[in-house]
Amino acid sequence: MTTLYDLVIIGGGLVGTSLACALRHTPLKIALVEANEWITTSGKSHYDDRVLALTHTSQRILQGLQVWQTIAPAITPIQQIHVSEQGGFGMTRLNAKTAQLPALGYTIRAKQLSQALQQAVSQTSQTVFAPAQVTQVCFNEQYIELQLQHQAQTQLLQTRLLVIAEGGQSKIRDYVGIEAHESAYGQTAITCNVTLSQAHHHIAYERFTPTGPLALLPLENRDCSLIWTVSSDDTVRALALNDADFLQVIQQAFGWRAGQFIHTGQRVAYPLRLVRTESSDYPRLTVIGNAAHTLHPIAGQGFNLGLRDVASLAQAIIETLQAGNVDIGDITTLDCYQQYQQPDQNRVTTLTNQMVKVFSNDFFPLQVARNLGILTVDAIPLLKQIVIQQMTGLNGHPSRLLMGMPLTM
Repeated sequence: MTTLYDLVIIGGGLVGTSLACALRHTPLKIALVEANEWITTSGKSHYDDRVLALTHTSQRILQGLQVWQTIAPAITPIQQIHVSEQGGFGMTRLNAKTAQLPALGYTIRAKQLSQALQQAVSQTSQTVFAPAQVTQVCFNEQYIELQLQHQAQTQLLQTRLLVIAEGGQSKIRDYVGIEAHESAYGQTAITCNVTLSQAHHHIAYERFTPTGPLALLPLENRDCSLIWTVSSDDTVRALALNDADFLQVIQQAFGWRAGQFIHTGQRVAYPLRLVRTESSDYPRLTVIGNAAHTLHPIAGQGFNLGLRDVASLAQAIIETLQAGNVDIGDITTLDCYQQYQQPDQNRVTTLTNQMVKVFSNDFFPLQVARNLGILTVDAIPLLKQIVIQQMTGLNGHPSRLLMGMPLTM
């Protein structure tokens, strides 16, 4: 038996589930296909849980999704951002109060956000296939046909619109032949959670070091999330350090402005690369989130850009329905989405890539120039406002969700 859906989302991670959540109050028949177990029960947080940094506009989007109130007790606001370079003279300080924002951003453990989104979707009539694997994709003029394995059975689905949101290593993206351009940075991000000897005062730090950026994000109490970028050749050595030696190396690179690093959790490493897909010429298909663009963490924009993908795509779908067109896979919807979101994707991808090149170069004149640039931003309020505008996602398409409002028919 084949079931026809208006929308099938492949990938039940944070971005895919956010899209399902955004459209849960529409009359659309929606299915979500996820390779892993679907867990809707709330679990306790763990010290080593992965941490997300949310921009101001991501907070608005989650508010529009009506999940922010659920996760609000678990978030930590970022009131200030301190930017500096190891061995350099430049420093920039960004302040939420000066920018007239409630916060420059927020941190939350990924598990807590995932549970809130999955619980919201599970309370709807949307169908979740999990764990499930898509084994075949066939394109027709009126729909896309999917074959998948779920609970030891073969399921056949038809959908007017297929959205691929299964992450940077998307198998379905590659299976259907969407070209992804990949460039390795020769760097590895080592992430872990650490504890400080003193209060962090809700300050986030971006410290540029000879090996790459070192970011420190505030969590609850005196805990912080740390992202340390090292050369790929140094990854094994950095992971092999015992906790005491690791803390000492981090302390030397970061300095003492946040106090002493007194405890570290489990370290996780992942190679850094830029992945960017071409605009798809396939009918009834689009790619969002990390499957469309995998970024370096230097600007903290990866998941936040994915959420703005969700906001723009959901807006395009709603506008199609409001125009009286029930076929949301129509080319008009996809063209509208590209018009809304392509400028944001291009801008963020280019900016992130250029930042990596500028701050990973030890050419002395460039070191001096970038420190002068950091000082200049700190001294000129207008430049600070421009930086904050881009960093918080306020340059994104002004969809209803990005403005903090729920979607309405």
